[in-house]
Amino acid sequence: MSTSARYWRGIPQRYRLEANKCKKCGQTSFPPRLVCPACGSREFEATKLPQTGTLLTYTVIRVAPSQFVDEAPYAVGVVELDGGTRITSQITDCSLDAIRIGQKMKVEFRRIRAEGLSGIICYGYKCAPVAVQ
Repeated sequence: MSTSARYWRGIPQRYRLEANKCKKCGQTSFPPRLVCPACGSREFEATKLPQTGTLLTYTVIRVAPSQFVDEAPYAVGVVELDGGTRITSQITDCSLDAIRIGQKMKVEFRRIRAEGLSGIICYGYKCAPVAVQ
């Protein structure tokens, strides 16, 4: 991510978990697409994704890209949100040993990184385990 136009165009899906829902077949695409992968339609309506789901798989990043070296090791997983849409997200708020496939997760709005000492702060979503009650 950077302060480029690409970063700014991605704000609706990163900040509000906004996806496209095809008006023809109902397929939800995240991130939003110009053409429906299921039916080829170009007509969509914006929809907000659910903020809970289930962890399908994950991996632990031990050698991180330069922007995230200070955070290594950390986990990144694929979470299937309630409703079927899948997202890839960093897993936070738990030890790496406590992560389990099938675990219920919640999507939270978080600081991702800062660009330089006085640069822009980049926000987005991360997933955290739902507390078992």
